[in-house]
Amino acid sequence: MPEVVKVTLIKKEYLKPDIVKFKVQADEIVKDAKPGNFLEIRVTETTVPFLRRPISIYNLNRNEGTLEFIFQIKGEGTKLLGKKEEGDLVDIIGPLGMGTFKFDKYEKIAVVGGGIGVFPLYELSKEAKEAGKDVSIYLGFRSKDYVLLEKEFENVSNKLVITTDEGSYGIKGFAINKLEEDLKNRKIDCIYACGPLPMLKEVKKLAIEKEIPCQISLEERMGCGIGVCLGCAVKTAKSSKENPEYWHVCKGGPVFQAKDVDI
Repeated sequence: MPEVVKVTLIKKEYLKPDIVKFKVQADEIVKDAKPGNFLEIRVTETTVPFLRRPISIYNLNRNEGTLEFIFQIKGEGTKLLGKKEEGDLVDIIGPLGMGTFKFDKYEKIAVVGGGIGVFPLYELSKEAKEAGKDVSIYLGFRSKDYVLLEKEFENVSNKLVITTDEGSYGIKGFAINKLEEDLKNRKIDCIYACGPLPMLKEVKKLAIEKEIPCQISLEERMGCGIGVCLGCAVKTAKSSKENPEYWHVCKGGPVFQAKDVDI
């Protein structure tokens, strides 16, 4: 199990009023981290709130030994984490998650993200592009006000499509619909996705219909991050009423083959 490390916050940046990016010096974590891994972060030195917060790794710089993660300030925990300033220490366990994104055997990949679910897809896209893969990225947001990281994803893709629900920016509609349209004229070897559950269900359905391998990153509440609290269980595709079968997102995932989980 990864150890607890206290790393230095070297850069803090607001991407939106409630979306914060932290860059930390974390050599111990970076050397073992893979696309799709996540961190469990202690938000306060006191006992309240007690539980750490699970946050995906956004970007790794292996030469510098730094990593970046992005989070949305929503509840008390992330509000406390957002109060940290450059130079402060951040208490982290990581990298966590046995299920990570794998792209070695594929040449043409499609990456689909929705909302704040786009964050863990950046490192995947970057590493795949650096490995010479053909990377098509489809990102969906509610409206222009919610669009994030367009330039960053553009730099790690061969093709980038931005959609918004009501058409205030990019293409009107949903990212999954644009991917489905493109699949009529081009071959994709594997689909990768992270985002809201309704989006993931549609991605899984499309992948099965087109017989394309698909890897999805699930976002569940993870109290411990190491499979002890059992709070992040997800049904397997083989599960039934008579024989229920579960995996834990923190330990078996957070990345799964879409066909293997019941979502």
